[in-house]
Amino acid sequence: MATPHDPHDPYVRVRGAQEHNLRNVDVDIPRDAIAVFTGVSGSGKSSLAFGTVYAEAQRRYFESVAPYARRLIHQIGAPKVGEITGLPPAVSLEQRRAAPGSRSSVGTVTTLSNSLRMLFSRAGDYPPGAERLDSDSFSPNTAIGACPECHGLGVIHRTDERLLVPDPSLSIREGAIAAWPGAWQGKNLRDVLDALGYDIERPWRELDPRDREWILFTDEQPVVTVHPVRDAGRIHRPYQGTYMSARRYVLRTFADSKSRSLRAKAERFLRALPCPVCGGRRLRPEALAVTFGGRTFPELVALPLTELDRRLTAGPDSSPTVRVLTDDLRARIGAVSELGLGYLSLDRATPTLSSGELQRLRLATQLRSGLFGVVYVLDEPSAGLHPADTEALLVVLDRLKEAGNSVFVVEHHLDVVRHADWLVDVGPEAGEHGGRVIYSGPPAGLADVDESATRRFLFDATPVPVRTVREPSGTLRIGPVTRNNLRDVEVALPLGVFTAVTGVSGSGKSTLVGTVNEELPGVGRLVTVDQKPIGRTPRSNLATYTGLFDVVRALFAGTPEARARGYRAGRFSFNVPGGRCETCQGEGFVSVELLFLPSTYTPCPDCHGARYNPETLEVRYQGRNIAEVLDLTVEAADGFFAGTPTAERSVRALLDVGLGYLRLGQPATDLSGGEAQRVKLATELQRTHRAHTLYVLDEPTAGLHPADVEVLMRQLHGLVDAGHSVVVVEHDMTVVAGADWVIDLGPGGGDKGGRIVAEGSPTEVAGARGSRTAPYLARALRRSAIGWAQ
Repeated sequence: MATPHDPHDPYVRVRGAQEHNLRNVDVDIPRDAIAVFTGVSGSGKSSLAFGTVYAEAQRRYFESVAPYARRLIHQIGAPKVGEITGLPPAVSLEQRRAAPGSRSSVGTVTTLSNSLRMLFSRAGDYPPGAERLDSDSFSPNTAIGACPECHGLGVIHRTDERLLVPDPSLSIREGAIAAWPGAWQGKNLRDVLDALGYDIERPWRELDPRDREWILFTDEQPVVTVHPVRDAGRIHRPYQGTYMSARRYVLRTFADSKSRSLRAKAERFLRALPCPVCGGRRLRPEALAVTFGGRTFPELVALPLTELDRRLTAGPDSSPTVRVLTDDLRARIGAVSELGLGYLSLDRATPTLSSGELQRLRLATQLRSGLFGVVYVLDEPSAGLHPADTEALLVVLDRLKEAGNSVFVVEHHLDVVRHADWLVDVGPEAGEHGGRVIYSGPPAGLADVDESATRRFLFDATPVPVRTVREPSGTLRIGPVTRNNLRDVEVALPLGVFTAVTGVSGSGKSTLVGTVNEELPGVGRLVTVDQKPIGRTPRSNLATYTGLFDVVRALFAGTPEARARGYRAGRFSFNVPGGRCETCQGEGFVSVELLFLPSTYTPCPDCHGARYNPETLEVRYQGRNIAEVLDLTVEAADGFFAGTPTAERSVRALLDVGLGYLRLGQPATDLSGGEAQRVKLATELQRTHRAHTLYVLDEPTAGLHPADVEVLMRQLHGLVDAGHSVVVVEHDMTVVAGADWVIDLGPGGGDKGGRIVAEGSPTEVAGARGSRTAPYLARALRRSAIGWAQ
């Protein structure tokens, strides 16, 4: 029998894991198997799989790297775990994305573009007398390949007077030049113009056209002495001011600003036009002259992968070079198409992909890597997948295992859970009520674990009472819509009911729903809830996003102690000077740089993680200081704020969407996509709206355990019962089966989709011919709860 430290021990053995909410967890996970980590959202399964197992594997890898090289690599800290034995090297495929630029595409992520460029370089059809080009000449991301006019972007940005000055009746002082910045910067530019002798008091339309042209478009940057107008009680000394035209300011801000909001504002004053030199094709003329199979490089990368695969079929007269290159390309394309992504094109920009699509592209790349003996740690690879595509995913996971690897998957999709060789169920609930391994073993054994929240959905086949389909109160007409793969699509969306929009990945669901806006007759108020982060820094948290923090600060400012000291609500914010701890700037921790080791974060030596200075912490409300209140869970806060209606409303809304385990001060960066979406929904639920509201949610159940889906659906159906309308883009057939109306797009993805295949009640759509959704919806309708036999 193998001992824990035996190199032939077939298990990864974790001892004393305490990352995040894990409670000194001990667990054994078999290698060379598909192990699925389950549990409700926030139970600690990702903390075990990613925060502990993968983090320790990465730490060990970095220890083998030369000390100097370690300083050049971003490293994560060591996980809080006693010991892990039997751990092979690990590869992580998470849903979190980096910050991909406009040049990142499907082709660059999968490296398929590299292979296609090599094909054009070695086997392309060149014009007579043309020199053979290097493969980099077919890349818009290199100096030798990019069009010199647009630098390989395919578009140029231009502006004009109408965009820069939307209201010519205003004077420059009144803000005629809308593109200029606000506050002091805008005042400075106006004062500089005044000092240069231009009339900033006359309406814009009355200025000399030559002056208007210079003010908006000059590339000159004259420097002049500015004598600002004196305000009462303030001294303004003369200074040297530099002028910058409106066009120059907008283009510079759009190209160089690190602020997303500033870039978005600048973009409003620009028009994107196809490059006049390359016609939007991004390459130099000599590269555009080369063809393969009668098509240029840009034409091939614009094709859906399934169509590209067909066109790359080598003929019987093809040279050995062509056959080798095309066979390799088609094998790589096959791996991507196998995961349900054949509708994508190589030039599809990465920022337009969902996190699930991006993760599956990386997974397809790993299929061709030939790695052996590693642990793949996957984060919900089924997210955003239609049930038909999930079947193909299971085949891919099996192939990774058969190649001699271990596959650890954090997953909620029941078909993936059933397919596992081993289950690790974490819980029983979320946050402080979770963090324990409830069960670890073969899936069938979970049937005997009554404490598991997952068991009921896998094994309990008790039918649920059938809900009566609601009658619509009106109709919202959309279309005709021609966008992406939709062609003149028209649909009548029923109001006052729960509508599910279905279809395989890439069929056009999100595109269709994305056309809904408040200007359409019948919409009324529109609320769109997605899974994008609610904040990008730890300073944004649950309390700040929901508005609860404003109430809490006002409560503290209203205490006798605060009033006696003259403290206002701003004193109790950790984001501004005054009440916060200045040592850590209100962060609660400080970074400690370690030579040759990853930087580590430790509690602030002055405030010890409280984020506030001692004077602020002396003020108490109902026996707690502001830091202690922010450390309360939502569940605990419900009792603490009893009798305070404004606070109770926010807390109850969070409880209603199943987020009672989160802490009020929990940083937004710690929240999953599903948690962020429910926080947004809770923020809307706490607002009282009597007028009709249309709620649009894009895959609201992605990343949610079936128990959490039940909680979310109760809230969404409650909105409909209150007279509102709900539209969800959804792949979960249990959710679709409970809808009043279903709109199914397809039949396939990309150019094989983009039309309405069926619409009607769930029962009607389940019987529709030609619908890839129909058989899975019919199966969901046959069972209200899914039994193991299914």
